[in-house]
Amino acid sequence: MRRKDREITSRGEIEPIINKAFVCRLAMADENGPYMVPLSFGYREGSLYFHCAREGKKLDILKKNNRVCFEIDADHEIVESEKACKWGMKYKSVIGFGNAFFIEDMESKKRGLDIIMRHYSGRSFEFEEEEVNRVVIFKVEIESMTGKECK
Repeated sequence: MRRKDREITSRGEIEPIINKAFVCRLAMADENGPYMVPLSFGYREGSLYFHCAREGKKLDILKKNNRVCFEIDADHEIVESEKACKWGMKYKSVIGFGNAFFIEDMESKKRGLDIIMRHYSGRSFEFEEEEVNRVVIFKVEIESMTGKECK
């Protein structure tokens, strides 16, 4: 990172940014180049959890190349000024790398969905097998991540 004064390396400072964010942008790559999508997510024990439809471009790419990059941001605030070039933005962000893995067994899929729902609601839910079978659950095991704070 060019501006070391803005870098966040402590997991104890990075995880609160993840926990308050609403969207995770997941970037993948195939033979045609990069592909990025904004997704709902959950975070637990060094992994991000996602759900999606049973087919689509994202799944096609992940089946061929499970290497991903992600970006999460929170605490946005516009800084106004009388001069256009003095405007700015306050925010905190996290960028990381990892590998995506599909979750297949029913109990682990339910756990993944519960992690996602807890992220947004703060509470636990029960899931019917029929509902769970309609979606794909995958997790990204995070290998590395760093944060940034613009004040």
